[in-house]
Amino acid sequence: MDKKLLFSVQKKDFIIQTFKAGGAGGQHQNKTDSGVRIIHKASGAVGECRNERSQHRNKRLALQRLTASVKFKLWVNAKAFEFMDETTIDQRVDAAMVDKNLKVEGKDDNGKWEIITEEE
Repeated sequence: MDKKLLFSVQKKDFIIQTFKAGGAGGQHQNKTDSGVRIIHKASGAVGECRNERSQHRNKRLALQRLTASVKFKLWVNAKAFEFMDETTIDQRVDAAMVDKNLKVEGKDDNGKWEIITEEE
């Protein structure tokens, strides 16, 4: 199966915040902004890392955590679906919500579920 690039995610799609990490690591962590939080604007997914003394390593780990999050994966799947089918999920749901695809159920006098049909 051939793969093709549907879309790309760029640095401008993220908000990158740095902060003082604190905790173990001594004076270096307490005086420098080595903690990193990365937020993907479109999905709202967040990756954060403050484990390492290096801001560069924390950025890499934060990005890995963000891309591994369920929220980001759902966004990627939805985005890919839009490009492949050329319709959004909302449009497909609206198209499927026609009377012939819907059924209404209710309980009868004996408490059993039954399909309620409208009399024409």
